[in-house]
Amino acid sequence: MTSIEDQSSVVARLLLFLLLAFNVPLTHSSSLTCVDFAMKENGEWNMEDDVPLKVTFCEGATHWTDAIPIGNGRLGAMIWGDVSSELIQLNEDTLWTGTPGNYTDSTAPAALAEVRKLVDNRNYSGATEEALKLSGGPGAMYQLLGDIKLEFDDSHAAYSNESYYRELDLDTATAKVTYSVGDVEYSREHFASYPDQVIVSRISASKPASLSFTVSLDSKLQHNLRVSGQNQVIMEGSCPGETKENSSANSKGIQFSAVLDVHISGEKGTVHVLEGSKLRIEGSDSVVLLLTASSSFDGPFTKPEDSKKDPTSDSLNTMKSVKKLSYANLYSRHLDDYQNLFHRVSLKLCKRSNISSQTIPTSARVKSFQTDEDPSLVELLFQYGRYLLISSSRPGTQVANLQGIWNNELKPKWDGAPHLNINLQMNYWPSLPCNLLECQEPLFDYITSLSVSGSKTAKVNYKANGWVTHHVSDIWAKSSAYAGPAVWALWPMGGAWLCTHLWEHYTYTMDKEFLKNKAYPLLEGCTLFLLDWLIEGRNELLETNPSTSPEHMFIAPDQKPASVSYSTTMDMSIIKEVFSSIVSAAEVLGTSNDVVIKRVTEAQSKLPPVKIARDGSVMEWAEDFQDPAVHHRHLSHLFGLFPGHTITPEKTPDICIVADLSLIKRGEDGPGWSTTWKAALWARLNNSEHAYHMVKHLIVLVNPEHEVRFEGGLYSNLFTAHPPFQIDANFGFSAAVAEMLVQSTMKDLYLLPALPRDKWPNGCVKGLKARGGITVNICWKEGDLHEVGLWSENQKSQVRLHHRETMVLAELSPGIVYSYNNQLKCVKTEYIFHC
Repeated sequence: MTSIEDQSSVVARLLLFLLLAFNVPLTHSSSLTCVDFAMKENGEWNMEDDVPLKVTFCEGATHWTDAIPIGNGRLGAMIWGDVSSELIQLNEDTLWTGTPGNYTDSTAPAALAEVRKLVDNRNYSGATEEALKLSGGPGAMYQLLGDIKLEFDDSHAAYSNESYYRELDLDTATAKVTYSVGDVEYSREHFASYPDQVIVSRISASKPASLSFTVSLDSKLQHNLRVSGQNQVIMEGSCPGETKENSSANSKGIQFSAVLDVHISGEKGTVHVLEGSKLRIEGSDSVVLLLTASSSFDGPFTKPEDSKKDPTSDSLNTMKSVKKLSYANLYSRHLDDYQNLFHRVSLKLCKRSNISSQTIPTSARVKSFQTDEDPSLVELLFQYGRYLLISSSRPGTQVANLQGIWNNELKPKWDGAPHLNINLQMNYWPSLPCNLLECQEPLFDYITSLSVSGSKTAKVNYKANGWVTHHVSDIWAKSSAYAGPAVWALWPMGGAWLCTHLWEHYTYTMDKEFLKNKAYPLLEGCTLFLLDWLIEGRNELLETNPSTSPEHMFIAPDQKPASVSYSTTMDMSIIKEVFSSIVSAAEVLGTSNDVVIKRVTEAQSKLPPVKIARDGSVMEWAEDFQDPAVHHRHLSHLFGLFPGHTITPEKTPDICIVADLSLIKRGEDGPGWSTTWKAALWARLNNSEHAYHMVKHLIVLVNPEHEVRFEGGLYSNLFTAHPPFQIDANFGFSAAVAEMLVQSTMKDLYLLPALPRDKWPNGCVKGLKARGGITVNICWKEGDLHEVGLWSENQKSQVRLHHRETMVLAELSPGIVYSYNNQLKCVKTEYIFHC
């Protein structure tokens, strides 16, 4: 007998044949949306009323956080937009200090034994002090590439203030500046192309021969400049090879090169070389600037001095290819590539503000949000997070670091490094639910590198199998603990948390080849370390010793401050998540009888449960220690609720009540990333009021000249603040909003679980992803579900569909859109095809 799935496949292929034979145009899935249906039914939701997805300004940047970020994953730029002098600050994601390091310490095992002894004797302050011997050296620092500087004629100082306008258009990933001087209108366009690996700027004037300016390249790093021909500047330089850990003056650092090419138009236009390294453009109609850059970085385990890469040759070869394309072609290729990713998801929250106009600076909209609560600003910030991820993390690039790829300092805050106790992981929270799975590829490449260096650290430092990495890493895949106090440096769970992303990727994509060839080997190595790290402890349970709750101290029984104890809740939550993931992965791959899986299954029954403190909150440490900072920014003890899955309203309702109290106890204040984590946690608890309150809490304008540490908020360019700027909260915001609208397991799909119905009464979201490889469209009216569209592209899916108290079983065949009404009754099916 032929299965229903086989029949559907046959019908689909037959229909496709007939459509092709009769030249009928095929409908792509992106255009088959319940969004379109709802818009037609309700005139007040007319798309023409939508506020454009633009970050806007009425003046040039005064501070770095006023500038506009553009990027192609590898190359980034900040556009300042001043009239008389434009500054385009540049980054390349492989420019770091240092060289490959040795992340092992043969003295660590003895120190570990002493720390464990002190913990067993309940001398937690002594263990905290002794744990300093387990810390390693500092890591490398992310660097900057340089600046393009444009100096215009004195006449530009007389520009019309009213004519000035600057924007970042998220729909096109293009930064624009326009202004008028007399009767001449000047415009500048900037974009960073991924397909052609170039930053492009086009400067033009409304009158012929009106464009004159000087262009130059510069860098804070050691460099030299030369002009090639009449229209090309070449910059060659190097990053410091020495770090605080490796201070050898003879260490050769990463070499880099940048090539700036100038193309002018107009009969009267000329280019002259000034001072040996600057180009002077006179009387041009328009000018196109092309910037390519490259480095000698050849992987985390190759010393720069051993690299065979020639950055100048690479930059020039890229430029040679780019120059064959017109500006229009470059822009078209950029748009096709970018919009293929960005247009996958749309969000419309259809309660409109009175001030939502692109003529009003975005900073003014942020300022007024506490009283105006403009939903279109939420749309903008949601999509801005997706824009930044596309712009800072693409296949073949480095991971998005603490600032994505944007940095203007030689010594950036916290080294600009990937921090693994929340920040790097949060950077990638939106990649799956927000339909940007390709952007997660650099994370998997990075985990692979960490597993190599981490296996050496595990073997030497901890006498353990598998691999381990700690709190702070860098481009050299640093896996040992960073130099510093144990409260944040001693945290060997960084790699384990990263490994939860591997299983999550499979649950969203159902990519068995990825699971088998990429994810499982990394999961297995991580699991082997965790099995060895766990030791027999109290009450015949397994425990971790030493153990910290990231960046949080406690008051020990002897009334001394301490951070080192055993079996913190976060340790156990992450271990449970990894063990559950590898057991599930083994079931998929048919390897459940593997020796490692049998060890995991045995260990799972010996892991301590979540404990409840005297005040009814989730206990953060293994004992109910006094907490000197109950409003601490980290939510580590609630990892099991989000991003983990061991605490859920369905499976552990009693613990969810305790988690609710824990969130209230923690309070609302904190840096941006803490705020968005709280929003996601409240969403998991289906608490729309508190989730929205944290959304609102983030949207407060930060004054760069009067920053308050740990206060959070947004800068005028919508970068999120710790302060200072950290990009994680931008990504966390997008993930939290997605969590408010759609939640899922491999078997269940929850619609609008934390929708703030009074704040966003009408709206549509298109293209969110759910586990099981399902794409989700939802529309709602007057705070209630209106229409749902679901489809699975590659496999048959069976999922329980939930909305409030209603639950139905949905069976989805690949290539078919299933539309459901507000009663979750399937009212329409439609075939889709990908050409």
